[in-house]
Amino acid sequence: MIENLLMPLVAEKFRNDGKYRTGHIRVINPLPGRRVLGVHIPEMRKLARTLAAREDAPELISGFEAGAACEKQSGRGAAGALAQEELLVWGMMINCMKSGDRLAMMRNFVPHIDNWAVCDTFVPGAKWFSRVDEAWDILCGYFASDREFEVRFAVIMSMCHFLDLKWLPRIFYQFDGLDFPGIRSEYVSLKDAGRSGGPEAVLASGKGIAAGESPYYVRMGVAWCLATALAKFPDDTRAYLRHSRLPEDVLRLYARKARESFRTRDISPF
Repeated sequence: MIENLLMPLVAEKFRNDGKYRTGHIRVINPLPGRRVLGVHIPEMRKLARTLAAREDAPELISGFEAGAACEKQSGRGAAGALAQEELLVWGMMINCMKSGDRLAMMRNFVPHIDNWAVCDTFVPGAKWFSRVDEAWDILCGYFASDREFEVRFAVIMSMCHFLDLKWLPRIFYQFDGLDFPGIRSEYVSLKDAGRSGGPEAVLASGKGIAAGESPYYVRMGVAWCLATALAKFPDDTRAYLRHSRLPEDVLRLYARKARESFRTRDISPF
């Protein structure tokens, strides 16, 4: 789609240092077939702002949507499939757009989020979304999704743009309603990968491998949001956790996040 614009921006270290390249990709942990070009976030942001200011910006967005739709049919490794950086620039462009229906663009973008890096790069820049009249109702729809990164989108959006005393009880209510076993993930836990023929067999099937129990990126997102809530509203957060319906592994992830953060390492998580 815009690979010709991205390739000149690829970091030299990514091109020339195999160890760095492997580490960069490992952190993102993309699904098999999702190409990573190696462009840094600041360069992508500059490019997204430039593209969003062009007269043909809506057509570029439509091109991303068409490319992603074709990819759903042909697979991530097929010719013309979007690279990781193209997904990122697509989301950044939406947040930079001054014309067009950004809400409709966002709705078309979210179903194609397939790793944490795309989700967590797009959401903090989507400050405009919290000003949409029906924003919370839209998020509730994503909370009810059975797709991992649609749910994570709702969780991280809540953390970034709705984490105040007005919305806190509603966020906690949504957390208690999450059906973790019913959320579909394209990532298999490392433990389950060992039972499915090993990591190589899992990756060959088109699935990724995550460190913890599926849906790992929802579980970790909830843990992160709770740790952030603990920093801002410790008493309210601990009061919720005394009667929450969250799984034990999510609570363990939350406690670990709280211990690791300089803002909460001296605050009891429970």
